[in-house]
Amino acid sequence: PCDLSDLEYLDEEFHQSLQWMKDNNITDILDLTFTVNEEVFGQVTERELKSGGANTAVTEKNKKEYIERMVKWRVERGVVQQTEALVRGFYEVVDSRLVSVFDARELELVIAGTAEIDLNDWRNNTEYRGGYHDGHIVIRWFWAAVERFNNEQRLRLLQFVTGTSSVPYEGFAALRGSNGLRRFCIEKWGKITSLPRAHTCFNRLDLPPYPSYSMLYEKLLTAVEETSTFGLE
Repeated sequence: PCDLSDLEYLDEEFHQSLQWMKDNNITDILDLTFTVNEEVFGQVTERELKSGGANTAVTEKNKKEYIERMVKWRVERGVVQQTEALVRGFYEVVDSRLVSVFDARELELVIAGTAEIDLNDWRNNTEYRGGYHDGHIVIRWFWAAVERFNNEQRLRLLQFVTGTSSVPYEGFAALRGSNGLRRFCIEKWGKITSLPRAHTCFNRLDLPPYPSYSMLYEKLLTAVEETSTFGLE
């Protein structure tokens, strides 16, 4: 799932308003409920962000949940009906009992199959943020770890960060995010005790500045094989 920081690139004004709410005490300042106004065919309607949302006031105590639900709504806006229609069509063709034994990652690999990943293409089309660069020691360790991975683990890493294990026909330069072309990105983030986290909307991996290759390898492997993407921090 996407988190608040992803909205900075999708809707800067919306991101700033939620960021202010996150950073400040909203007691006696904001009068909000768990609802949002949507415009459908020119008509503005109120939609609840959760059951009973119209009667649930946003407070300092529950604002984290409100922000998470608002982020989810903003990212999914305009595609929910299409997604639901796709799922219904899929289950008309494939018995749901046959796919219930797979999680999302496994199902994609079953449907799409696997392919050998071109590590040179991947690395040449990766961007860095937060002080990282291609020659940074942590980044060198990262690519050494990826090279050590077998192909299935590389596919899982790609899936962990981008939400898909498929590489576009044109290669990594054609990776897409939630709002168009978006290259694979690694950003310096967090403490060395943290696992790497992913922002699948923007193909971004938040990678802590681990002090050794062995720690980076173990943390990265754990994140890829045992966790899903992280939400709001």
